[in-house]
Amino acid sequence: MSVPTTDIPEEIASVNLVDPKSYLEHDMDAYWRRMRAEYPLYRHPSLDGNPGFWVVSRHADVMALYRDNQRLTSEKGNVLVTLLAGGDSAAGQMLAVTDGQRHKDLRNVMLNSFSPRALAKVAERVRYNTRRLVSEMIRRGEGDFAAEVASVIPLTTVGDLLGVPASDHEFLLNLTKSSLSSDEADQAPEDALLARNEILLYFSDLVADRRENPQDDVITTLTQSEIRGVPLSDQDIVFNCYSLILGGDETSRHTMIDTVRTLSREPEQWQRLRDGSVALETAGEEVLRWASPVMNFGRRALVDIEVAGGTVRAGDIVTLWNISANRDDTVFDDPFTLDLGRHPNKHITFGYGPHFCIGAFLARMEIKEMLDALRTFSTGFELTGEPRRIHSNLMNGMSYLPVRFHPDEAGLATLDD
Repeated sequence: MSVPTTDIPEEIASVNLVDPKSYLEHDMDAYWRRMRAEYPLYRHPSLDGNPGFWVVSRHADVMALYRDNQRLTSEKGNVLVTLLAGGDSAAGQMLAVTDGQRHKDLRNVMLNSFSPRALAKVAERVRYNTRRLVSEMIRRGEGDFAAEVASVIPLTTVGDLLGVPASDHEFLLNLTKSSLSSDEADQAPEDALLARNEILLYFSDLVADRRENPQDDVITTLTQSEIRGVPLSDQDIVFNCYSLILGGDETSRHTMIDTVRTLSREPEQWQRLRDGSVALETAGEEVLRWASPVMNFGRRALVDIEVAGGTVRAGDIVTLWNISANRDDTVFDDPFTLDLGRHPNKHITFGYGPHFCIGAFLARMEIKEMLDALRTFSTGFELTGEPRRIHSNLMNGMSYLPVRFHPDEAGLATLDD
């Protein structure tokens, strides 16, 4: 149940979930453990000029609220930066911040390009790119896995699908890394806003080009798509390209980085992967749960709602914390232990319900190929320095991961056959 703010202990009240520094300065695992046990519906106070909001941390409650698109809306924003600002300018046009019939219709259009069946032809390209990048780094012996592998695979994949020229991938990567997080502390909010606007401007130009010069890519498909007889507008397409490039990059990239860091410290789990005693698909689900790269999503209540013994009032902001739900010991046995054979695995890394991530199949494909490449081409690896964490109140991850690899010569030889 909710507890009056005045009764909240200092170790809870002192954690400002809006401030990216909090996630680096506090033991957040301990914080979320206590929240689930004692404050499953917590009223985060108004701080630094931001309005207060509700924090929901238990798996069952988070799942129930993700399913509820009747009493909660995404059209006032779905991440803290837009919810606290009062709304999202893309509401009703970008899939992630659209509800009702428009959401269903728009999702159906997008699924034409991102369903498992549509992406089947992409699988070989993902496999080739992943094996090439991983094997090249292993042959070099050491380097920054975050920059040299994990930052390249997802953006190359989604960029190729959208029709982004390869020469522009690095430019877009730098923008995506600044739009929802920062590699450096104290990034000015204006810098993140500028990055988001640059992405929108970039896709505005690309959409205009595809209308004049159609190609075999998702943007061209969207320019030729209709909803109930009405063609998608340029703005509809631009907003959804923005969402796809961010979603298609961030989740996979941070999961890949976290996976290598974690397996470098988990020799037993690495051996299970190496010897094939766990299925790649099962291992992929566990590293997605473990990494929980998107910490939270949010909604705004349309009516009063009873949650975890308390009441969320109409108009209130509600935040749903995946990173907490994915460690809920009422759902996951021994949740603070990495178990690549974990089954079942009801993680909510991709959200749940009507807004379940449209790129989940693609992300799973990328994670599976990375795990396969690691076990095929390397006998092991270790960190050669301290990882560097990103600064964000949305994303959980690292921007730098120095690694030394031990090559599997037999595995690498298969590339030359």
